[in-house]
Amino acid sequence: QLQLVESGGGLVQPGGSLRLSCLASGFSLDNYAISWFRQAPGKEREAVSCISRSGGFTNYRESVKGRFTISRDRAKNTVILQMNSLKPEDTAVYYCAARFRSDSICTYNAINSWGKGTLVTVSS
Repeated sequence: QLQLVESGGGLVQPGGSLRLSCLASGFSLDNYAISWFRQAPGKEREAVSCISRSGGFTNYRESVKGRFTISRDRAKNTVILQMNSLKPEDTAVYYCAARFRSDSICTYNAINSWGKGTLVTVSS
């Protein structure tokens, strides 16, 4: 059973930072591209960032470029989303998702497994 568990969400003031983790259990993330999505209240889910199997390919939505960084911690079977300079519009439930891949890119479709999400609230 593929299981992903997100952690690291919380309440932070504008301009602050949070570090989200996506931990896999029951399988190795080495064969999966990992994506982060978010869904704000009353809005549709949107893609935020993804990372390839090797970590050599990453992608970010325009509004988070320069502020968010995605990375892999293979020893911990975890993918990290470091979020800096947070804005109120970053408030959302953040989900990680895994897609089995045999190539060296990442995309946001054909997801094999989703986590249950972690809430990020940016407010003063």
